[in-house]
Amino acid sequence: MRGCEALLRAITVGSGPGRFRECFDFGGRDVASWFPGHMAKGLRQMRSSLRRADCLIEVHDARIPLSGRNPILKEVLGIRPHILVLNKMDLADPSHQPAVLEHLKQQQCSHVVFADCKHDVNVKKIVPMVAKLVGSSPRYHRAESTEYSIMVIGVPNVGKSSLINSLRRLHLKKGKATPVGGDPGVTKAVLTRIQVCEKPLMYLVDTPGVLAPKLGDVETGMKLALCGAIRDHLVGEYIMADYLLYALNKQQQFRYVQRYRLAEACDDIGLVLRHVALAQGGTQKVKVLTGTGNVNIMMLNYPAAALEFVRDFRAGRLGRVMLD
Repeated sequence: MRGCEALLRAITVGSGPGRFRECFDFGGRDVASWFPGHMAKGLRQMRSSLRRADCLIEVHDARIPLSGRNPILKEVLGIRPHILVLNKMDLADPSHQPAVLEHLKQQQCSHVVFADCKHDVNVKKIVPMVAKLVGSSPRYHRAESTEYSIMVIGVPNVGKSSLINSLRRLHLKKGKATPVGGDPGVTKAVLTRIQVCEKPLMYLVDTPGVLAPKLGDVETGMKLALCGAIRDHLVGEYIMADYLLYALNKQQQFRYVQRYRLAEACDDIGLVLRHVALAQGGTQKVKVLTGTGNVNIMMLNYPAAALEFVRDFRAGRLGRVMLD
């Protein structure tokens, strides 16, 4: 509660309706140090497995198509055919797609697919694209093999396992072959090969999500955290909720006003969280020390409200938003 109150006191509000912050004050925070041991181990395994890969499919979140792509993975790509799958397109603002594609093209990333792997949207484009790229590229030591071996890479919680399961549903009419979860770190080791297609015979290898050992800036880390690539408690739900409000207002995405029954859009995270807590019926029992003894009182649960605000964004209940 003490941290919550300090944050709420620190928020400054514009001097009138419709005036929002032009920049976000991170208060000297640094969220760039999360690199668990299983990530380092996974990266070593990926490098050792590259010799057997014909193509790399990099999966990233369509809401942050430019931010947070691991520079180490870019180095790992080498000269192999590379496809970038921007997953969760159903949650991202589609009006930004042309500008994103142009920006990626300037970065020599020309094979891009916007997809929704949970609902198999645009996933059918991937196998023909892989076959075409592998067929027109030298395979060196695998030249005589008729099967394709594809490695799936990306930062945590962007939907790599969902992509593999979607391909199996579409091409093999089979169910899940790899676990899927809403928290980063579900896949902790490079798994065995998983068949996803019969003609052409294609196997995919799922890999653990790997963040950069040091993120370039705190804002990139905040965007990754909002999209679930970094565990919430490492960043802090309050600062995440406040940055989310800043980002929504900056892009004039005001669906939160109606959802939480605010009178108008505002820049005050304390006011927004109060309405979130009231809408969710979120209260908590707090012990207060008085001159006559301890008294239990019911107060709005701001920590739960902050987490609910972030979860509503992740589920698309605050509109289709692209943070980049």
